[in-house]
Amino acid sequence: MLCLVFFRKNPDLYGALAKGQSPKFLVFACSDSRVCPSHILNFQPGEAFMVRNIANMVPPYDQKKYSGAGAAIEYAVLHLKVENIVVIGHSCCGGIKGLMSIPDNGTTASDFIEEWVKICSSAKSKVKKECNDLSFEEQCKNCEKEAVNVSLGNLLTYPFVRESVVKNTLALKGAHYDFVNGKFELWDLDFNILPSVSV
Repeated sequence: MLCLVFFRKNPDLYGALAKGQSPKFLVFACSDSRVCPSHILNFQPGEAFMVRNIANMVPPYDQKKYSGAGAAIEYAVLHLKVENIVVIGHSCCGGIKGLMSIPDNGTTASDFIEEWVKICSSAKSKVKKECNDLSFEEQCKNCEKEAVNVSLGNLLTYPFVRESVVKNTLALKGAHYDFVNGKFELWDLDFNILPSVSV
């Protein structure tokens, strides 16, 4: 019903959208019901191409694995010509808590979730090493942001993303939404924290 109200108030917008889309943003956000990227960033229909998954993770380039994420990135960058990719982490993320809880011996308790969140296992390792004296809750908070940085690095493993970044036609940004305290942080990709990726 709400969609119909919005439609009635914006018939020209939907008339234009019927002819095609030209979003400036590709956004990776968590599937968490408490986190809605359109509300957070005040996007209107047609302004952002969205990918939502557990813990807002971007897998590394692999043509045989994670093809859904790869297809979305390829379509957004090569066909829609987005100018920005934003990866948004958030507070109280269950996916990050799950990542931080995976036993070091590799024991798994789920069919899909643990294998998915292991995409950012390097973030877990870094946080465990650098924040060992912090509580588990604080470690999870740190990992929410560190996992975003890992995803930004993974984006650069896609040749067409890397090429667009080098040409300055595409910007990669990390973000963290703290819905508990009403805070939103945005940062640029820091190439200094990505020693294994050359652009």
